[in-house]
Amino acid sequence: MTNGAGFLFKTEIILITSQQCIAKIIEVEAEEKPDYHLHLAVAPTKMNDRYEWFLEKATEIGIQEITPVICEHSERKFVKSNRFERVLQSAMKQSLHFRLPKLNEPINVSEFIQSDIQGQKYIAHCEEDKKRNSLKSVVKPGESSTVLIGPEGDFSLSEIALALNNGWIPVRLGKSRLRTETAAIVACQTVSLANIN
Repeated sequence: MTNGAGFLFKTEIILITSQQCIAKIIEVEAEEKPDYHLHLAVAPTKMNDRYEWFLEKATEIGIQEITPVICEHSERKFVKSNRFERVLQSAMKQSLHFRLPKLNEPINVSEFIQSDIQGQKYIAHCEEDKKRNSLKSVVKPGESSTVLIGPEGDFSLSEIALALNNGWIPVRLGKSRLRTETAAIVACQTVSLANIN
């Protein structure tokens, strides 16, 4: 059993009834906290199951925080946070992690861009921009990173300009044009690989 905050508990069940289960903790194991903090801010996908797939795989790879962001081109403006929490819990258990990623409430992307975010801030977009380097070339081991991933129609030009004016670093995730959930997984894996010793 885990509390989702980095601890695994080995227990002995001492009482089971139709209304409760009581267990005694026998042993406690702590999961080492990662050296880095990865926060992905990802626009909801048109199909909910694709966003749930992203949540599951990102949890397996290792992510600490997720924020759904509502953009001008978002086709879905509403998310089922309770359902997403269950997906995260299931993926955490399946991948034998003891830390549950933090799922924030959905927020308008313009508000998120202008919020106080610690660490490096990256925006992955599809517009031609000579200043865009690959995420792989700019992310550094041990740093806190927030990566912003847009909807299927990408960010609007005004959203990109707002991000750049607020200190977000433009990045690319490869040569292909990726779906939202694929881009999020590529970003997650890129940061994870940069932190493998």
